[in-house]
Parts: sequence; structure tokens; C-alpha cells
Amino acid sequence: MERVVSGIRPTGFLHLGNYFGALRNFIKMQEENECFFFIADYHSLTTHPTPKDLQSNVRNILIEYIAAGLDPEKATIYVQSDVPQVCELSLLLSMNVYIGELQRVASFKEKVRRQPDNVNAGLLTYPVLMAADILLHRADKVPVGKDQEQHLEMTRDFAQRFNRIYKNEYFKLPMAYNFGGELVKIPGLDGSTKMSKSDNENSCIYLSDAPEVIRKKVMKAVSDSGPTEPGQPKTQAVENLFQLMKAVSAPDTLQYFEEQYQNCAIRYGDMKKQLAADMIAFVQPVYERILELREQDDYIRKVAREGAERARESAAKTVREVREIIGIKSF
Repeated sequence: MERVVSGIRPTGFLHLGNYFGALRNFIKMQEENECFFFIADYHSLTTHPTPKDLQSNVRNILIEYIAAGLDPEKATIYVQSDVPQVCELSLLLSMNVYIGELQRVASFKEKVRRQPDNVNAGLLTYPVLMAADILLHRADKVPVGKDQEQHLEMTRDFAQRFNRIYKNEYFKLPMAYNFGGELVKIPGLDGSTKMSKSDNENSCIYLSDAPEVIRKKVMKAVSDSGPTEPGQPKTQAVENLFQLMKAVSAPDTLQYFEEQYQNCAIRYGDMKKQLAADMIAFVQPVYERILELREQDDYIRKVAREGAERARESAAKTVREVREIIGIKSF
């Protein structure tokens, strides 16, 4: 059985884009792999050094991932800061990482451009901490988005460099996890091509949204005045409505509104009402489970505690062996 490691940033609440992206694939992965899923609270400090809501965000993310289908009995789910070995391994790896290669990382350059008043050392060494997260559990595979591909390649470089310097093929060279198909991309309600809370929170449908909130958001979704002739291309905003309907509605429902559009008879108000109803039905099981878990503090703490214990057991073994390979010995 292969080991898979993936981090989850504690950035508030999960939306449909998250579900159809990483989350749905995480649920599949835990069935056939030994999975370590961690909530990356250390990583969040690189851009939010004094987060007011970090603890509540960690709790929300933990609850919502479990509600959506991650199973603590099948996967190790833990909070990054509960496993101190990640910091030691990050330090040990950093001794063989060069400033120049870190400064060339595309995401670092982008963050410098976006937050020029907060170019901290943690931001620069982000790839080293990420490598430690992965190598800590001797991962075979890592699910990564397009923006993280360079970081995974650097992890492989750091692992290979460690093996070469210490003449020991200790670390595996983790590969990107292939989900076996094209990932579903969920657009926003505001006409943007990607559902993202960083652009406009009202463009997102959150898994924790109450039915009346979902209905209100969908009815306010951007559309246009409608087609004036058969075969007229859809605007981006209207295409978004159809993509959302494709994700949550029955095929015959989608087909009906496609025909209405092609016949220039579509009424976006009717389409939005149907889309809202289908979204509410789709999200309802997760939403109800979220409400249940919010009242189960003891269970949530138990999941975090037991996940941390399993993660620390794996991590301690790796750090102990890495120290021995390097030559660090206790007197």
C-alpha cells in the first residue's frame, strides 16, 4: 500500500470548488492508500503572521473535511503544529538547501509582489517546510495543484541531495498523485472562471451554507439578457451557470435548460431557482453532518489527538533515522 501525504490550509470554510477539487479525490485516496492529511497551520503563518481566527479555522476545516467524507479510521488526519518533528526535519533539510534556489521559486516571487511589506524568512523557506511535511512520512505520492508542482519537484531535489550527500538511499522521491482523469473545475457565481473566496465570498457556495443562504446567492448570480439567435455562444457568466448545473443537477435537467437556451426561450430566473434547489439537495447531507459535528467537541478533539499520535509515531521514526544518518547522536 502506497503512502500519500497532503496538506490542507486552514482558510475558513470549504466551498463547492474545494469539494469537486481536492476533497472528493481525498475521499477516494483513503480507500486504497495509507493517507496522511494534515491541516497546515504553520504554512498559513507565512502570509498571515498574526491570524485572529487560526484556531477556529483549524476546527472548521477539520469538521468540514470529516463531514464531507474523510474518515479518521481510514486516514491519519492531524494538525501540522501538533507534530513538532516537522520543524526539526525542516531545519535538517535546510542545511543542504541554497538561498538562490529558494529565491527563484515562482510562488515566492509572486508573494513578494503581492505582500512587499511581509517578505519573511518563512515565506522564503516555505518549500523546505513543505518538503519536510512530505518526507516526514516517507511519502510515495503527493496530490498537488498546478501552483504546487514546482514545490514537489524541489522536494524530490532535496530528498535526492540528502541521499547523495550522506550516501544513503533513505528518502523516496515522491511522485505527483494522478487522479486518473481531468479534475472538475467549479466556476464562481460572479462570472469568474474559478470559485474562490479570495476574490468574492458571495461567488462561493460553502458546504456550511444554510439552504436560504444558498438560494439567495444563486438568485443573485451574474447572467445576461439572454440569447437573441439560435447557436449564440454563451457569455462566461451564463456558461458558469450551466457548468454549476452540470455538477449538481440531473442530466435531463441540464438538457432541458440547454434546449431552452438554444431555442432563445430561456428564463434565467427559472434556471437559477432550479439550480438553487439542486445545490441545496447536493450539499444537504454534508451541511447536516457539519451541524452535528459542531456540537461534538469531545469527538473532534479525539480525532485531532489520535491523528497527532499516529503522525508523531511515523515522524519520530523518520527523524530518529535521519539524525543517525547525519551523525547526530545523543551523549
